[in-house]
Amino acid sequence: HLVPISGYDTGLNAFKFIILPVLVGLIGGIGASTRWYRTIFLEEMNKDYVRTARAKGLSESRVLYRHVLTNGLIPILTGVVVILPSLFIGSLIVESFFAIPGLGSYTIDAISRQDFAIVRSMVFLGSVLYIIGLILTDISYTFVDPRVRLN
Repeated sequence: HLVPISGYDTGLNAFKFIILPVLVGLIGGIGASTRWYRTIFLEEMNKDYVRTARAKGLSESRVLYRHVLTNGLIPILTGVVVILPSLFIGSLIVESFFAIPGLGSYTIDAISRQDFAIVRSMVFLGSVLYIIGLILTDISYTFVDPRVRLN
């Protein structure tokens, strides 16, 4: 088989086992994300500061990259952090479905064995990753929006 349906291998052979799960994960989340990004950027393009920048004679690419993209990235950065827990849930499903040994399948096994210590550890790990994501998002705001400063 060119792309195996289940299982896993180590080293460079693992690449062919990863293709299908990655495609499933991408296709599963790309629809809603694309609509959301489109809505954000269309909303930004209709704001007064964009019309003002165009009236000043700035090129369309300069308006899009300098003004629309930088202001549109703020809600997108926030949304990415909100999506992180669903990536963890998605890994539970994808790893279980494709028989990939990982944290997701390990958590599913712990739930079925009623091993609450492991389940609590995985919830704690997910919470820590979420908090780290929030901190990184706040730090990344300083790069995107010059009005935001770290104190």
